[in-house]
Amino acid sequence: MSDNDLVFQTFRALVESADRKFARVRDVPAYGRVSQNHFYQKVFRAYTRLWKYQQENRSKLVQCGLKRWEIGEIASRIGQLYFGQYMRSSECRYLVEAYVFYEAILNRRYFEGSEGSPKDPGIRFKELRFYARFLLVSVILNRTEMVKHLMDRFMALLDDCKSSTRETNLKEWRQVVQEIVRFTKAENGFAIRPLRYCVITDTHQASLPYVARFHAKRVLKFRDALLTSYHRNEVKFAELTLDTYRMMQCLEWEPSGPSYQKPIVKPIENGDSIDHSGTSGLINMNLAADMTDPNVPPNPRKAVLYRPSVTHLIAVMAAICEELPPDSVVLVYLSASGKAGYNNIHQLENSGGSSKHSRHKVLSQTSQEQSSGPSDSQINGKRESNSYYENYLWFGPKGIDAGSNNLYPGDLIPFTRKPLFFIIDSDNSHAFKVLRGAERGETAALFLSPLLPVFKNPSDVHLHNGSQFTFFLTAPLSAFCQMVGLSPSEVDKDVYNQAETILANAFAEWEIILCSSTTNLDLVWAQMITDPFLRRLILRFIFCRSAISFYCPPEESEQCMPLCLPHLPTSVAPASGAVRTAVVQIATHFVVADSFHFSDT
Repeated sequence: MSDNDLVFQTFRALVESADRKFARVRDVPAYGRVSQNHFYQKVFRAYTRLWKYQQENRSKLVQCGLKRWEIGEIASRIGQLYFGQYMRSSECRYLVEAYVFYEAILNRRYFEGSEGSPKDPGIRFKELRFYARFLLVSVILNRTEMVKHLMDRFMALLDDCKSSTRETNLKEWRQVVQEIVRFTKAENGFAIRPLRYCVITDTHQASLPYVARFHAKRVLKFRDALLTSYHRNEVKFAELTLDTYRMMQCLEWEPSGPSYQKPIVKPIENGDSIDHSGTSGLINMNLAADMTDPNVPPNPRKAVLYRPSVTHLIAVMAAICEELPPDSVVLVYLSASGKAGYNNIHQLENSGGSSKHSRHKVLSQTSQEQSSGPSDSQINGKRESNSYYENYLWFGPKGIDAGSNNLYPGDLIPFTRKPLFFIIDSDNSHAFKVLRGAERGETAALFLSPLLPVFKNPSDVHLHNGSQFTFFLTAPLSAFCQMVGLSPSEVDKDVYNQAETILANAFAEWEIILCSSTTNLDLVWAQMITDPFLRRLILRFIFCRSAISFYCPPEESEQCMPLCLPHLPTSVAPASGAVRTAVVQIATHFVVADSFHFSDT
């Protein structure tokens, strides 16, 4: 056996070994706090060895028939590993590393082959998969220009595949194009500032001393979150829906340190040839020293579930609660259609939304469904257990009516042995009020969305372009503009930035009020308010509730108002002086005050 053959045989053995370890890691659940580092250390070591070996023996491997796309496939696997580790740990350094590898693959044109040579359909599909993965990473990292560039390359490659590939084989890829176009259009409409927590813009200097001095009997640390949404035709890309994307971004720190401005590896040009001997990125598990931003704490872990079954959702909740460290809280975000309001909202949408009588009829019907029956009945001062299993959220595909797809309020009660913060975004969210008082050890915090969204033009409501309530919690000013009918093209950037300043000053004032309300602030909120992510959600809820209360018609307020349990202090109620003043200022600033009912209070 020649030296070249031995090198090639060793290379193939390394590839097979790395692929086996990759498959094993890919099947590890993306939730829970049980350490899986030994799996990742093994697979990263395998790919480190493989990558180094192909670098050192590149010329011999090429003589034996190694193709450039095979090198790209190895680098793509490493990018997948980093992205998977990000989804499991929520550490942005892994996301940055995935981006580094994918950008290097793009720059070095590993999947493009030689100029003028025909391309195998299988390699074309590998390239399409690479673009789809790189697009997802770029979307999460908010690399807007790269997203546009990749979309152009993706669509060009898809058009190029027409001549050699049957249309039926391209149908799935055309759907990917439709998804990313729809996703970016919905998300970029008001993407004026990042959704992540920015230390500079989201920390309010005026209220910082009050937050620092605030002491509760007990302080909970926000360590874990479970995020999921399940709606028909909802905006999504890959397995990330628009609503879960917004919540996921909202619960992360905006990278600010110099470590996140890593130099991107560029191809070395030498005339018409390119030197591909350099590595495409860092393959190293010990990245904490040079990649961790010392200016911010770690992100809370997030389990992001795409269209889960109810049993899978409950199993993940059980795993997270079982492994939750002491004095910690889990945020549970559930967005799905519900029994009481699903058909009613579609009835309203199909009517065109122009008839006030039909809207009032639908709202009345929804209200009667939620207020009647055993859900409000009492026996010996205690609520009937049946009330926990009357209404539900629907986690199932269209046309399948089975109880196994129903998530009832009663299904969540066992988990209230641990501190939980529920955000229920549904047309049946108010049915989950029954959780209040039914807890098994820890009083749950509840944000319940309005049963129906409120917009200036009801006929313009796009039900599945993201939830209005989630939009308020993640981008409050953009949601406000959307509610009053202001499009991004109509809002001057300077005007918008000035409105951001007004809202930031209001948030600082409300923080001072909340941190000074030691006797009126419920312990549930007091033990969470020192966490910056949860405190920001509380402030945005206060703004959302007040803005909607002044905007929606008074006769529809019951269905259009979000609920908060336990109640926040009256000093931050919708019509309180500090809160009302901020909403009036912002409405006046955007010249839409005439659309609000400020004179009624």
